[in-house]
Amino acid sequence: MGYNFQAARVARTARSLTERNITKSTKYQAPVWLKTVEEIPPSEILVRPYPIQHSAPNPRARKPKNIFRPTRIVYPEDELRQDFFRDHPWELARPRMVREKNGQDARLRDWSKGLRQPGMALSGECVVQRQLWLMENEKLSKQKAYDMARHEFYKLRQQDEIESRIAIEEARMVGGYFGKNRIQVGMEVEDMEFEHWKEWATKNIKRMGDEFEQSRALENPAGEEDALDTLEGLGADTPAAPAPAF
Repeated sequence: MGYNFQAARVARTARSLTERNITKSTKYQAPVWLKTVEEIPPSEILVRPYPIQHSAPNPRARKPKNIFRPTRIVYPEDELRQDFFRDHPWELARPRMVREKNGQDARLRDWSKGLRQPGMALSGECVVQRQLWLMENEKLSKQKAYDMARHEFYKLRQQDEIESRIAIEEARMVGGYFGKNRIQVGMEVEDMEFEHWKEWATKNIKRMGDEFEQSRALENPAGEEDALDTLEGLGADTPAAPAPAF
């Protein structure tokens, strides 16, 4: 099976059509992309480019596979981030601000000073960056750097929670009202859903009961029941046969 060069020759085909007259009074109009394709033609036709390698090849591989497939980009922070959020899954539930001013905010942060950084709220990403800095600059092991950054994170998180609780208590002492907390709101939503379910279950139970009664009525029509009642009445009026004499 040969190669199909029809797509590669599209510019030449379009140019040849412009030189032909469809009719005596009508001429083929060149598409708007023709000039661009002629000036900047495709650089490759049959050659597959070798992708950039982001990791060293496996020296034990005798027959390399997928050499033309783009390699996976792996950063050092990926493994550290995965370890932290595996141990602290509820940190993912906290809202985060991902908006940046000019894309260069990371240059304004100095992780040698701790987890508190300007313009960045305390989160798991602070632990990851702090751990990476300790591993690269303090030459600490992965586990030791993780423990050190993790304990700093715990102290700061506890400090934030204490400050928030004290601020709420002080505000309530002067008449502040904060409404319902998350637990109360969640319980109300759960009660509402339970009431909806109870209403749905009641309707379904009633419907199933009606269907059962209808199925019984189809199996035992009213005529058969009346006939059975008549036979039972006749049997009650008929005198019993005398016992045989021995």
